[in-house]
Amino acid sequence: MSIRVLFVCTGNSARSQMAEGLLRHQGGARFDVHSAGTNPRPRVNPMAISTMAEHDIDIGKQVPKDVKAFAGQSFEYVIVVCDRARELCPTMPGAETMHWSFPDPAAVVDERARLAAFRDLYHGLKRRIELFTTVATKE
Repeated sequence: MSIRVLFVCTGNSARSQMAEGLLRHQGGARFDVHSAGTNPRPRVNPMAISTMAEHDIDIGKQVPKDVKAFAGQSFEYVIVVCDRARELCPTMPGAETMHWSFPDPAAVVDERARLAAFRDLYHGLKRRIELFTTVATKE
């Protein structure tokens, strides 16, 4: 049985999508990984896709989903990756909820700085997920 994980952010277009791709890549079949947003955008941010592609992780086929679509499903872990979504994230009974605060790289105005912000996000998520995979268990 896989450990079910749901990553949540506001738009489900960058942070949670990148986290989903990273955990799927690093955790393999041990995890059943999903992501969703409290106010999903129409598509995954192209910079999120290209940043992940720099590390041979393809999230190009992932699509933003509304967190409401997961209501009633069970998860071992719900990981909220932005502050705004933390306030709006519904409670998932039985799930351990974690909050990893990452700034929104898409909000950075300057294009070069935005690319650096996406790369910083990748490395920050990678470190957290490496630690998470060593301690995550299924009850």
